[in-house]
Amino acid sequence: MEAVLDTNVVVSAAISPKGPPAEIIKSWRARSLTWVTSPPLLQKLESAVRSPRLKRYIAWSDDELAEFLALVRAVARIVVPTSRIDIIRVDPADNRVLEAAAEGRADYVVTGDRHLLEVGRHENIPIVTPARFVAIIATGLA
Repeated sequence: MEAVLDTNVVVSAAISPKGPPAEIIKSWRARSLTWVTSPPLLQKLESAVRSPRLKRYIAWSDDELAEFLALVRAVARIVVPTSRIDIIRVDPADNRVLEAAAEGRADYVVTGDRHLLEVGRHENIPIVTPARFVAIIATGLA
């Protein structure tokens, strides 16, 4: 099963070791799913977890964070989108998530972002909450 994990999911996992986002990262670390991402999404993730505004909430040490980011770059399937998507106009950066999903032919987009969740599905790829995705992983619906 392959999924694009929106930055908010990963940041939530880094802040709290409990809950659906953390379960998703545990599944990824256990190689139960493939994380599909793109250079713009990786940049956004690195910027978010290193931002002074969020850094004080991150439960991981600087070393753990560096190891995690290196693991993402080494293990995640990084795609380079060849087409631009402009579906979400309220927050155009959200379109980068859809671009990665379409280019990578992901099975799911996992996000807590309401603009993406309102889209519901893009190119037949379901857009689901972390809680829904954990249920999907648990039941093997993918």
